[in-house]
Amino acid sequence: MEKTDVLVIGGSAAGIVAATSGKCHYADKDFLLIRKENKVLVPCGIPYIFGSLESSDKDVVSDNVLTDAGVRFIVDEVISVDLEKKLCKTKQGLEVSFDKLIFATGSRPVVPKWLNGAELDNVFTIPKDKEYLDSMLEKLVDVKKVVVIGGGFIGVELSDELNKRGKDVTIVEILPHILGRAFDEELAVEAEKVLGSRGVSIKTGKGVKELFGKSKVEAVILEDGERLEADAVVLSVGYAPNTAIASEAGLDLNTLGFIRVDEYMRTRNPDVFAVGDCAEKRDFITRRVSGAMLASIACTEAKIAGMNLYKLSTLKTFSGTIAIFSTIVGETGFGSAGLNEANARREGFDVLSGTFTGVDKHPGTLPGTHKQIVKLIAARESGVVLGGEVIAGPSAGELTNIIGLIIQNKMTINNILTSQIGTHPLLTGPPTAYSIIKAAEDVMRCKGDL
Repeated sequence: MEKTDVLVIGGSAAGIVAATSGKCHYADKDFLLIRKENKVLVPCGIPYIFGSLESSDKDVVSDNVLTDAGVRFIVDEVISVDLEKKLCKTKQGLEVSFDKLIFATGSRPVVPKWLNGAELDNVFTIPKDKEYLDSMLEKLVDVKKVVVIGGGFIGVELSDELNKRGKDVTIVEILPHILGRAFDEELAVEAEKVLGSRGVSIKTGKGVKELFGKSKVEAVILEDGERLEADAVVLSVGYAPNTAIASEAGLDLNTLGFIRVDEYMRTRNPDVFAVGDCAEKRDFITRRVSGAMLASIACTEAKIAGMNLYKLSTLKTFSGTIAIFSTIVGETGFGSAGLNEANARREGFDVLSGTFTGVDKHPGTLPGTHKQIVKLIAARESGVVLGGEVIAGPSAGELTNIIGLIIQNKMTINNILTSQIGTHPLLTGPPTAYSIIKAAEDVMRCKGDL
């Protein structure tokens, strides 16, 4: 029998942060993490092992992250949890008793049940599984034509990385544009131009009917009858939460299959928490149940759970996901936070938007200067910022994070217009034309006085 104060099930980003953050706040408690994987990958780095990194070995999280923090870990698989007895059992026959429990069991790639041919050889998904991905990399070495189904962030990143390796890549997206859930049309079109200019073929507004082949995939048949020759197919159509063990233990799941939690990341059992892809989320603005799954969200939830294990703080709560996304294609970065304009209007908000195009250095003649496009979406009545979108160079990620902080703190357009900023020629846009502030001015021009 193994005993611990806090048991964490799951060893990816959410599990690591929950354990290390918890240990930081409750140093006198024993923390034990159980994970299935021998080696854990950096989740956001997975698409890049297919191009820039060249190997999954360059995307591994060191176990020192846990051990240096004083967290113990075991490589094994939890098969059952008894919440009443506070006892879990593993595949290798280990029994572990605990005082507090954190589910960080993550998610798994979705394979549509209706998709004929998904079982064919050379049809892949993108799990957080090093052994699977290493095998996939081997099989892709001699492959020429790859069809990626799904034009979200992972699909786009993977397509660009495979393209770097000289593959003939076609990306198929059922929505009118790639990245269409995060960006409004005018910005999504820019993303398509950049990806297309790099040699990736893009088919949007197209659904997939079936995958064709005898034993190995040979083609993707679209709903309109078009046939795309394929030596390999990658399904990037979403992820489902891993909640079977939690459900069998008696915890409540929501309509999307996530473990129900409160603002402290507690389940209905106050000694049991859930964080990351397996945990319930609500949109920060609409308060609707959300299916967003991001490592950044998972780490925020994990920190909050770790801080509240033994002592609740009303200042340390998760108030909903803002869904802050960013990616880069070539030298062009893309980011979004909160609601885009189309989704805001669809939800029933009366909104204004403003856009500014500037540069990320000053003067713009400096070497390496990139164009910056910033769009802000604000509520017409209050001026509260509901969302923002960015196209830029390397600055896109941090500009998007700034917009996320603006949304989280419920700042208004006036708050942005009166904000103090620091600038430097080599690091930021000019103080006379700082992109976020100028986008706020454009919103103001639409309204007059917010």
